[in-house]
Amino acid sequence: MSILSNENEEGGKAPSMRWLPATAAVLGLGVAGCLGALVYQNAQLANARTEVAGLRNDISAVRQDVGATESRFRDNVEMLSRQLAEARSQAQQSVERARAAARKQTEAMATTAAARQDEQSRRLAAELDRLKDSSEQATVRLTDIGSTVGAVKSEVGEVKTQVASARTELDQTIADLKRVRGDMGVMSGLIATNSTELAALRALGERDYFEFSLTKAQARRLLAGVNLVYKKADPKRNRFTLEVVAEDKRVEKKDRGINEPVQFYVPSKSRQPFELVVNEVRKDTIVGYLSAPKMQVAQR
Repeated sequence: MSILSNENEEGGKAPSMRWLPATAAVLGLGVAGCLGALVYQNAQLANARTEVAGLRNDISAVRQDVGATESRFRDNVEMLSRQLAEARSQAQQSVERARAAARKQTEAMATTAAARQDEQSRRLAAELDRLKDSSEQATVRLTDIGSTVGAVKSEVGEVKTQVASARTELDQTIADLKRVRGDMGVMSGLIATNSTELAALRALGERDYFEFSLTKAQARRLLAGVNLVYKKADPKRNRFTLEVVAEDKRVEKKDRGINEPVQFYVPSKSRQPFELVVNEVRKDTIVGYLSAPKMQVAQR
């Protein structure tokens, strides 16, 4: 038998209500669980709504950015299109200007070339006329020259004869020149006794010759680095005395005769001796020439 029946039997009372609190507790727990689940679901739903709203806002912002980007892209495309159109227009204008300038330059060059050609033609015609006149004049002059060539030939023949004669005289003069031994015992070069023979010596070109005239008033002469000093002149005996000064050395040539080679050395200038020849002795005057070696090499 159940407890309820036992209690009824023993007590003879109405059935007990002790099961109601447990049932209420169970129901309360169920309701609380349902409410908690409902609250949790509401919270999740609210979060989902918030996220959806955020996503909508992000999508809206993205759409705005895309719209702005598309707007800027369209603006840039339009600006580039305008710039391209302007560049094409400017390029076309530049091409047209270049073509126009080229046409003008070509026309100017053609005009200039034509003018130059005309000028050259005129000059050529003038030059041809001048050459024609010159040719006629040349013909006349050639006729005159032809008549004078004979005279020139005869004059040339005479000049050749004179040159041959002069050469013969020069050779004869050179042949007449003498070599004598100088006062230092050295065989001298050819000795000239007058201006003609001296010119012949110069023509040979073997030595350098310097004419001089020493007087009592002007007693010193510098020739070829050598000082000649007048000392004495004796025209009756054709004798003279002079002093040679070279490189701080003094040598007196005393009582020498005309056409006698007076020799001395200048060591720093030549190995060969210098020669002094007096051709004429006058009162207080000595006239002659100094002969210096061509190759001046220091004497060792």
